[in-house]
Order: sequence, then C-alpha cells, then structure tokens
Amino acid sequence: MKDTIMNDHIVRDTQDHAITNPPIAHFFYDDTRFAVVWLVVRVLLGWQWVQAGLHKLNDPAWMDTGAALKGYWSNAVKIPATGTPPITFDWYRSLIQGLLDSGSYVWFAKLVAISEFLVGVALILGLFVGIAAFAGGFMNWNYIMAGTASTNPLLFVAAILLILAWKTAGYYGLDRFLLPYLSTPWGRRDGLSKKIEKPQAAVSIN
Repeated sequence: MKDTIMNDHIVRDTQDHAITNPPIAHFFYDDTRFAVVWLVVRVLLGWQWVQAGLHKLNDPAWMDTGAALKGYWSNAVKIPATGTPPITFDWYRSLIQGLLDSGSYVWFAKLVAISEFLVGVALILGLFVGIAAFAGGFMNWNYIMAGTASTNPLLFVAAILLILAWKTAGYYGLDRFLLPYLSTPWGRRDGLSKKIEKPQAAVSIN
C-alpha cells in the first residue's frame, strides 16, 4: 500500500489505518497548486490590517495617550436604557471595564496599533501565515465581542481559511523558504509530494 504524504507525516488510527483529508480539502489546504488563491486572499487581508495599523501608528490618540481606545472601550461597556448593549456577554464587559479602570488603554492602544500593522505585513510577505492569520482573527473576534461588526466577520472568516491553509498559504512568500527549517509539510523538496511504501507484514502459512 502506498500513501502520498507531505514531510513524511502520516496520521493513523489505533488500527493502523491512514487518516487523510477528503480530496477537496486536500486540494484547498494541502496542494500548492491552490496557493496562488491564498496569495490573493492573504495580500488583500494583509492590506486591510496595514491600513488600519498605519492609521493608528500616526495618531497620538493611539500611540501617546490611548484616548482613542479609551473612548472605544467606554462606548462598548455602556448599557443603554433601551435597546441592546454593544457587548452581549457580561464577562466580556467586566473584562473591558477592568482594563478601563486600571488605565490599561494607554499601553494597550500601542499594542493594538503595532499588532495590526505587523499582522498585515506578515500576511503580505507570507511570513508565518498561520500564526499571523490567528493573531488577526483573534483581534477580529475581540472587535466583534465589543460590538463592532463592520467588516470584522468577513475578515474573521478569511483568517480562519488562512489558518486552515497554513501549509500552503505562504508558499508564494517567505514561508516557502523559512518553514522547511521547521519541518514543514513541504519537507525539503520545495512542495513536491513524496510517496513511501509501507512494508506489508509477513504472513506465515502453516
């Protein structure tokens, strides 16, 4: 029996059966021929983050006083007399209120601005795409939790897809050259799949 694998890793169940992705999932997430699509997705997503980060990096309300984030958090924790509050979950409102009360918005605003910019740069360059997409998706999730929909749901979906496609999403980028040193699915054959043949157990005839 032959198994087509990437980087010599095969997942098997307790009965030693190879566990593989369905063909369509393999094509989307494991096949470098689809990597050009992920290139477009990650560059578009990365550019959104770069724009958002640059805007904040050049704004003293984000990089000096943190007043912009303070105002954002203050509006998010408000409970209106009528209607639905921006934050649905009480535990998340308490978390934001705690950050407000401690004055954490001063340093947190800088963290947000720098993180948005770096995530965007990493996605555009194809540098550790899975990690960058996770960081971006986590920020999208927090914005949604704070009551800001806007484009965040769409960007969150794009981030999830890039996380699933981490093996090939950065193939046309720096990951193609960096990840082989970390034992990536491409191994050291530049994306070529390798085949190995599993020896069959000897059968004795009495």
